[in-house]
Amino acid sequence: MSEGFLSDSDIIGLYRKRSKQAIEESSAKYGAYCYAVANNILCSCEDSEECVNDTWLCAWNAIPPKCPEILKMFFAKITRNLSLDRLRREGAKKRGGGEFVLSVEELGECIPDSSGVEDDFDAKLLGDCVNRFLRTIPLRDRQIFLRRYFFTEAVSDIAKRCGITENAASVSLHRTREKLREYLRKEGFLG
Repeated sequence: MSEGFLSDSDIIGLYRKRSKQAIEESSAKYGAYCYAVANNILCSCEDSEECVNDTWLCAWNAIPPKCPEILKMFFAKITRNLSLDRLRREGAKKRGGGEFVLSVEELGECIPDSSGVEDDFDAKLLGDCVNRFLRTIPLRDRQIFLRRYFFTEAVSDIAKRCGITENAASVSLHRTREKLREYLRKEGFLG
């Protein structure tokens, strides 16, 4: 990040000391980023702001004992989970969707239906399999895939960020989904 922000290790140190400055520093450094993660899912300024505020509380309760290796990703994961929980509670149909619904529909082409996953153990096995798959693809394709399906960014935003055309981003996503479908088939998750 730019000058003026504390380092991640300094921010973690503030959490460990139980200093309220930890939340102020986290918000200053990562607030806009977490807001973008939440808003990509919720499509609501008010709900997104609430999720970001809840992120800092969750981080406060988690550090210590946790000591995140990558603070930005730690906050993003909390924000994403809080946003998904809120979306489930309020019902995706009321919201009209947004990028989250579009990205879920796209992934539906290659991820087995959740009704076929009998319990949390099977879901964890599937998650582990997807993670193994992601390590087999080139870094740029992995970044595009994660931006779309983890951070639920719009294809146009991904293209701008990666310095490619929207068509190139869409083609990358399509090819990666095809590779994932084949990988899951070989691993026994798809018939």
